[in-house]
Amino acid sequence: MNKGCFLTIGLLVLTACTKTLNHQGKTPLVEVGDAFLYKEDVDAAMPIGVKGKDSVEFAEAYIRNWVEDNLLYRKAEGNIPDNVKIDQQVEAYRRALIMHAYQEELVRQKLGNEVSEEEISAYYERHAGQFQAEQPYIQGVFVKVPLHTQNLNLVRKWYKQHTQEAVDRLEKFSIAHAVSYDYFYDRWRPVSEFSLKLPLDALDTDPDYLNRNKNVEVRDTAFCYFLHVEKFLPKGDRLPLEYAKNEIKEMIINLKRVEFINQMKHDLYKEASEANDIIYYKPDNE
Repeated sequence: MNKGCFLTIGLLVLTACTKTLNHQGKTPLVEVGDAFLYKEDVDAAMPIGVKGKDSVEFAEAYIRNWVEDNLLYRKAEGNIPDNVKIDQQVEAYRRALIMHAYQEELVRQKLGNEVSEEEISAYYERHAGQFQAEQPYIQGVFVKVPLHTQNLNLVRKWYKQHTQEAVDRLEKFSIAHAVSYDYFYDRWRPVSEFSLKLPLDALDTDPDYLNRNKNVEVRDTAFCYFLHVEKFLPKGDRLPLEYAKNEIKEMIINLKRVEFINQMKHDLYKEASEANDIIYYKPDNE
């Protein structure tokens, strides 16, 4: 923040210049009760790229909000009848935060985020009905070429064939002439991806269109689009593993995390019991 900004701020706030306090190298801007707002705090909150008049306005608003919040806190603190209950809630929240931070650090150290391909595949097979496709998927090839490209009749022939010779010829042709060439016989792709690439409304309105039409050729004023569907996966069928991987990985990590934490709690309880660190008291009325 520039110096001019703080000259302006200085006219709006009163700082405790006359007190002898250790601010640990920070520059105080305003004091409310025993709370201080420092220049460094405002600098840290300043959005990146904000300069000049905008930085002055942001700083003034930030300081005003800070002052109002602290005044409201002081007022509320003196007028809440059950501070004990609030202190208990704060302490419970603090305990929960500490336990959570400790557990997460232990999980990070002991488990990490690595899940093997074997684990993912095994989970996928065990829970076959859990992963359903929310849209159709296809395997095949897609080519986009300028409308007036020579030898389009050859493209019409090659893109429909899944022979090595046809694939090689189409790939070589596409390198020289195509705007886009996508070979995906070896992996599944969502149909929605191609509804963005082809000027064909049916891909959005008819989920089963590519199951009935394996070879699609459409054109607009500039390009010709070819799409061959070798395999079709309907909506509701089992989601391809490659699209379920990330979800499965998160599930496995969470399962390991829960198992690890439960085992840790069990071990701590057993250890404390054996050391007689747990004392149960029987109520007098029992």
